[in-house]
Amino acid sequence: MFPRTTTHAAWQRALLSLTVASAALAALAAPAAAAPAHGHEDSGRTIPINGNDAFPESVAADDHFIYAAGIADGTVYRGRLGAKALDPFLPGGRDGRTQATGVKVTGDRLLVAGAFTGRFFVYTKAGKLVAAYTVPGTGEPTLVNDAAVAPDGDVYITDSLRAVVYRIPAAEVNAPATGAQRVLHVAYHLPDYVDGQSNGNGIVAAPDGKSLIIGYWYSGALYRLTLATGEVREIAAPPLPSADGIALRGDTLYVARSVANEIDTVRISGDGARATVVAERTYPGADTPTGIAVSGDRLLVTNSQMDTYLYGAPLTSPVFTLESLPLR
Repeated sequence: MFPRTTTHAAWQRALLSLTVASAALAALAAPAAAAPAHGHEDSGRTIPINGNDAFPESVAADDHFIYAAGIADGTVYRGRLGAKALDPFLPGGRDGRTQATGVKVTGDRLLVAGAFTGRFFVYTKAGKLVAAYTVPGTGEPTLVNDAAVAPDGDVYITDSLRAVVYRIPAAEVNAPATGAQRVLHVAYHLPDYVDGQSNGNGIVAAPDGKSLIIGYWYSGALYRLTLATGEVREIAAPPLPSADGIALRGDTLYVARSVANEIDTVRISGDGARATVVAERTYPGADTPTGIAVSGDRLLVTNSQMDTYLYGAPLTSPVFTLESLPLR
């Protein structure tokens, strides 16, 4: 479980409210379930994670490895592409990494967000600590959630309990692995569109290379942040409540909708102002997918069991897993 704090309680209430709302919407929309784009037609491959307390919140991949970040104790798991399972790579607790959410790879670096601890970590792919970051000490609750890498190598990070986006310059990301201790600096302030609820969650660099796309978990809205000006505009798109991890290839956005147990494929318009949902899909065994990554012609999705982790209910399965799905 998360530490029993006010922050945790607020997050639980938000998730519970959204769960109830999602169930009601699903009941109202039941006749649409027969649509060809939505169903159990995907034939995926399940990848076990060798950790008794893994709760994989996020997933990433490069040309050689798959990585998953465990929120319960901060362990980062790794396995070669095509491996039958992922094993512990960076042990939980090391370097003060006691929780882990978003995980990303860029060049020779591995990026790990530290969730409610307010930490963020940059490692070499060999596992050496480049630097550990801490959010500014404002006294506000924090949830350092996910990260995106811009074309110039700068890293942008969401905080789901503060309406800000942090930035780490590329020069720091690629600095020698000295284990430096640094402060995360706020690059942009986001309008608090959902006062009292979660702010930015999933984040990716937009196809134009000049902006970021940020998903809001509670409202399901997508926003575009222009890097040069800090301007934030809502993307005209259907709401995707419980939009969690997001991944982008070309002009196509893949959205893991945790409470809905659904993966949505969203097409972004050329000007980045609009988006269209072109497919909704699920898969057998889907279990609160919070993280998603594109690897070759596959989608990698975490079966996080986050609802179990938050509420302490019995595990759906004692084996934690990722799902590898056809990209289509």
